Amino acid sequence: MSAARSDATAARPPRLMLPGLREVYGAYARAADELPALPGALQAEVWASAQLGALESAAPHAQGRRAALGDLVTVLRRAGTPGSLSFLRVLAAIGPAEIRGVAGRAAGELRGLPEPPWADALGAVTPGQVWLIQKGPLDGDRLICEFRYAGGADLHALAVRLSYSDAPGEVVVVGDVRALMAAARQAMQAELCVVQPHDPAAVGPRLRAALDGAPPFPEDCYPALALARHRASLLP
Repeated sequence: MSAARSDATAARPPRLMLPGLREVYGAYARAADELPALPGALQAEVWASAQLGALESAAPHAQGRRAALGDLVTVLRRAGTPGSLSFLRVLAAIGPAEIRGVAGRAAGELRGLPEPPWADALGAVTPGQVWLIQKGPLDGDRLICEFRYAGGADLHALAVRLSYSDAPGEVVVVGDVRALMAAARQAMQAELCVVQPHDPAAVGPRLRAALDGAPPFPEDCYPALALARHRASLLP
């Protein structure tokens, strides 16, 4: 192949399954430039989860979501920036299961670009204590699942409120777990709720079934949904 033909191929926009979203994917690739400056793996995972949530909430069905994810990986690989590499690394670590392998291979093609110091910590967390908080007969259950990175660093929690039909009503990632639990214990002392340790082996299947259930979810759930699914997958 001639050099001129190679240059023309490189300049040609990549083929996409959903070409109408090309500008959307480009916006994601440009936004990824802020990723390497984030202070840690948790912040990067929360950032990427919010982007994935926006993509999923706009998808008309699961097939459309999968097509959009594949296109996003294609555009990020083509962008070839440190930010797009970081985004691919996060997708490979905590993204939807069907895209992790593809994202990992795409990241491998960008080897040699600078990476943030937290890149190898992505997704490498260990589950800890699980708590059940119950406020009243109409409020459902709040499940608080603690996680830490290697060496016990960056304690954080997945907090999910489930209705009595186990439909997610709220999904958030909490950075200040100690403050959360202190507030919960104060509420318990005021007899506003019940707080008790819970069995991770019972919580894991329940959360996975709820988070992988049929959409739509409440709009506020989507930003933390991808990260919540990853964390729930690590429970027994």
